[in-house]
Amino acid sequence: MELKMEEIQNSAFEVTAWTNQLLQNWGVNSDLINLFTLLLQLTIVILIAFIFQWIVRKIIVLVLKQIGKLPKMKLAEFLIHDKFPTYLALTVPLIWVKNTIPVVFENYPTTISVLEKLIGIFIVLMIFWLVSSFLKSLSKHLLIQTKYSDKPIESYFQVVKIVVLIFCAGAIFTILSGQSFGAFFTAMGAASAIMMLIFKDTILGFVASIQVSTNDMVRIGDWITIPKFNADGIVQQITLTTVKVKNFDKTISTVPTYALISDSFQNWREMQNDGARRIKRSIFLKQSSFRYIQKDELEKFKKIQLISSYIDERQHIIDAYNEEFEVDLGVQVNGRNLTNIGLFRKYTENYLKNHPNVRKDLTLMVRQLAPTESGLPLEIYCFTNTTVWQEYENIMADIFDHLTSAVRFFDLKIFENLSDSGPVE
Repeated sequence: MELKMEEIQNSAFEVTAWTNQLLQNWGVNSDLINLFTLLLQLTIVILIAFIFQWIVRKIIVLVLKQIGKLPKMKLAEFLIHDKFPTYLALTVPLIWVKNTIPVVFENYPTTISVLEKLIGIFIVLMIFWLVSSFLKSLSKHLLIQTKYSDKPIESYFQVVKIVVLIFCAGAIFTILSGQSFGAFFTAMGAASAIMMLIFKDTILGFVASIQVSTNDMVRIGDWITIPKFNADGIVQQITLTTVKVKNFDKTISTVPTYALISDSFQNWREMQNDGARRIKRSIFLKQSSFRYIQKDELEKFKKIQLISSYIDERQHIIDAYNEEFEVDLGVQVNGRNLTNIGLFRKYTENYLKNHPNVRKDLTLMVRQLAPTESGLPLEIYCFTNTTVWQEYENIMADIFDHLTSAVRFFDLKIFENLSDSGPVE
């Protein structure tokens, strides 16, 4: 390839030499001849470089498209999309253009050094863009693979890109100053304090991304909640410095990566993996509506099927206790008695145990919390058999629709503070 390029170059320069001789024969001023020769040679060099890179780019694109037709070779499509062929096709012509500068600008020696440095810097930047394009395409290719789809691939490639950028910066420093790479890194060491300040977020993000990945704290696709940043949604992207969360209200929250290790957050992944979501909500009951159950009322409550057998068993235990200790039942507070709140609590528990959408293999209980100025909280604690948000909300609503409606069958009242005048009777 180099031989062909040299042949094209020699042929082009022969044309310019012939043109130069022709102009001299016509008696054109030497300065104008030099300028015309420069412009002609420069035009030829740029035209040859453009045609060469166009042909090479078309060939690379054609090859990549053929490779892209193979199974599991999406990488080729990503390379085309991210302009990898363009950067690759430009690399060789730029090196050739750099080598032609001493010939083209032979009559303008003061500009040769400056142009060589500029072209050299542009070549370094082109190499950086080429590597960045490849890394970007490779990260996209890995993210569509099942085993890598939930990993913070982008943050790792950003680290590699930073390393490449440092070496490119060293190369540019060497081109401009004429000093070695060692001098560049010595200067970097001297300016380390400033660099630490400039790249503070990047360094913190790098350390955080390693810890997040090593400890498997967050994956792409996890549902996380970070109250400090008002983030509550699905993780879409994890980079070196930020984590992008798509909230359920369709907004995007951008959270610093290091916040995942410096602040508290909630990850709902295990809940989704278990296929169960917790219900933890209370019904506030007026304590003034609590009372003992009279014996002549038992038949009425036995008609409630979910607690019929419980009433028989419990009443038998109560009667045996009262008889054994010769309790004076003339005053109902003596001995042991059934209560309406106790029956409702047992009814609620049995109702949940018989509910088709409540998990029976996980914690299920109905408990009383400490009394408050708003009544006695009767807390329902259980898990649904789905984590789908809409289904979960419907199940929870159905449960509390039923229970709040069932309260009146136990002569209980729900606390309601509808105005400043106090609870409604």
